[in-house]
Amino acid sequence: MANTSVAEKFRSMEYGAAPEDPLNTLVWLDGFGRRFGHFIAGKWKQPEKGGYFATVDPSTGEKIADVADGSAADVNAAVRAARSALPRWQALAPHARARFLYALARQVQKHSRRLAVLETLDNGKPIRESRDIDIPLVARHFYYHAGWPQLLEREFPDYRACGVVGQIVPWNFPFLMLAWKIAPALAAGNTVVLKPAEFTPLTALAFAELCSEVGLPPGVVNIVTGDGKTGAALVEHPDVDKIAFTGSTEVGRMIRRATADSHKKLSLELGGKSPFVVFEDADLDSAVEGLVDGIWLNQGQVCCAGSRLLMQESIAIPLTKKLQTRMATLRLGAPLDKTTDIGAIVARVQLERIEGLVAQGVAEGASCWQPDVPLPTRGLYYRPTLFTNVHPTSVLAQTEIFGPVLAAMTFRTPAEAVELANNTAYGLAASVWSESVNVALQVAAQIKAGVVWVNSTNMFDAACGFGGYRESGFGREGGREGLREYLEPSWLRKAPPLATPVPARRRTPAANAGKVVDRTVKLYIGGKQVRPDSGYSAECRSRTGVLLGETPLGNRKDIRNAVEAARRAQHWSSVTSHQRAQVLYYAAENLTQRGQDVAVRLAAAVGRKQASEEVRLGVERLFAYAAWVDKYEGVVHSPPFRNVSMAMNEAVGTAGVICPAEAPLLGFLSLVLPLVAAGNCVIAVPSASYPLIASDLYQLFDTSDVPGGVINIVTGRPAELVKVLAEHDDVDVLWCYGEGELCATAKRLSAGNLKQVWTNEGRRIDFFSAREGEGRWYLDHAFQVKNIWVPYGE
Repeated sequence: MANTSVAEKFRSMEYGAAPEDPLNTLVWLDGFGRRFGHFIAGKWKQPEKGGYFATVDPSTGEKIADVADGSAADVNAAVRAARSALPRWQALAPHARARFLYALARQVQKHSRRLAVLETLDNGKPIRESRDIDIPLVARHFYYHAGWPQLLEREFPDYRACGVVGQIVPWNFPFLMLAWKIAPALAAGNTVVLKPAEFTPLTALAFAELCSEVGLPPGVVNIVTGDGKTGAALVEHPDVDKIAFTGSTEVGRMIRRATADSHKKLSLELGGKSPFVVFEDADLDSAVEGLVDGIWLNQGQVCCAGSRLLMQESIAIPLTKKLQTRMATLRLGAPLDKTTDIGAIVARVQLERIEGLVAQGVAEGASCWQPDVPLPTRGLYYRPTLFTNVHPTSVLAQTEIFGPVLAAMTFRTPAEAVELANNTAYGLAASVWSESVNVALQVAAQIKAGVVWVNSTNMFDAACGFGGYRESGFGREGGREGLREYLEPSWLRKAPPLATPVPARRRTPAANAGKVVDRTVKLYIGGKQVRPDSGYSAECRSRTGVLLGETPLGNRKDIRNAVEAARRAQHWSSVTSHQRAQVLYYAAENLTQRGQDVAVRLAAAVGRKQASEEVRLGVERLFAYAAWVDKYEGVVHSPPFRNVSMAMNEAVGTAGVICPAEAPLLGFLSLVLPLVAAGNCVIAVPSASYPLIASDLYQLFDTSDVPGGVINIVTGRPAELVKVLAEHDDVDVLWCYGEGELCATAKRLSAGNLKQVWTNEGRRIDFFSAREGEGRWYLDHAFQVKNIWVPYGE
């Protein structure tokens, strides 16, 4: 041994255990008798029906504590408490609310070690992750949001809190998800009812105690524990104004349907199948360490886990070898051991799901490799797993496994990498690794994901928004955009319900004797006038019953053709802001020149005064959105790391629009223009009361250099066409203005691809008012925010 080199000693060195002492946490649990009720109105309440369930340490199978099983009655009591506390909470001076948030941040720091151990006991994640990632980020979120109450009036003028917010968080980051949701809700002036995950409720209950310690007014934060039925009772409660949910895409669909008939605001942060793209010029050793953080953090139980490894062909073999070597060094074991890399899977049902999907991947022909690392003799563990020879359509590449399983594929060119990265229904996050900043940023901009990390992974900060595209949900957590999820225009709740339009009084054909009806318009698809597939048309009559002309009745095939035209015109989003603004200014010029003729025709449906006003304000609205195009810009965040995060406003994609009946011209322009200004392509269903406006509109766009397919117009019955647009998987966002049932249908039927849906909730919006009819509120829904994280320095 005397001749053994230092390098050989280093390689042969074995590490002993370094267990974290859980005594302080166990004493805390014993202080509650290891039995927890609900936290409602500032007090601990026993469940109405007396039911409890056990929460278990997944690393040992031993029970930690008994927790109340919430019923609908418990949820109702919590919602009543939150509603009762709302006026007092909102009446507090902004500085007072800020001090409470600051105090919560300080309490989290004071009890950080106990909270970290509690999280690890309940969840099974390694103590290093709870201690060094989760708890510090919890404190950071409360510190960050403590700064917002005193800025709200200036930064969000004419906005108000939503009211009572129901929040449901998952089991993978129980405490961090609580902070992501409660901190902005309180900062905005809402009160909260939160339901933690059934498997991991303990840190939420510990937080309830912190709320009492800082003197938070009773009812501002309420914690109700339970399983899926408890969450369903919260979602369905009629006195909840907003639901914020993080969890699976399947449950997200259920919540979308369950809230469709209500006026609840909704944000969903759902599943993912995130690509981890490595180019041949990348630092492979750094990329391997990034993969360890990307897929084996929290045993792979992370919605944004980099579970799809996309390698450039030339480096696939060396990268795979390096990865296998690194995987062999990962330590599985007791989560409270500070040397553990991979802890326990949260529950038996989750472990069985992982095992089943891995077996299915093997059956489909993929090659499975696992390191020969020992597993603990008890508890729920699964080895880190690498699959190669994975087909892009296989279950391994398409299904969220939510475990320590990595599926590897290869590509040749950046364009192929982007195509593979986007070959999924999800769009939550991505990592791009390249030493070329040009390649990295070009690919990052093209990947359809809400967050992209360049030469890094799993970077989070309270100032930087996080959230997904497509079936990864909608809405954002963190940053300015995350706070906005808990606010709404102050006038919106007071807006009167939209009255059902009174149909025009019909007359016999003799009423038009001696007149030639020559206003039979067509559909406008791909920049061309086309006849409807159905071959049917409908009469358009004035308010007095005079026949004004006929409009085609569009159907499913016409919508399909319009969507295809819009998809072909997606290059509109890459047109410079200046060019898009010029097109809108040009349209304003042309509407000014045609305004008198348009007003004369429109007057037959709405009267001379309104027609003249719609034309005048239509020109103003075109000017307004032309002005906004190059001024509604993103920001660069400076998180407390060696990174910048570029929050980029991006077009959502293909948008369906159901336009209002009562303002045929102005309503159409008010809804379509912000979407077009943002770079979206639109399929619009014009006013049901005067669909003949389509002919004036497509002539306007034809002469204003609007590229074909950017704006498509399909006339028809809104109740029929909203169904087609809502169910179409290639429609990314749907704006629906109409009475309540029409809006509910739009939301309910959109659950298939979880497209973003924005409606007037059956309320009357005054499009003749600039306060209600234009501006940031519309643009906020026309864009989605992508955060691209870029490291700097050595």
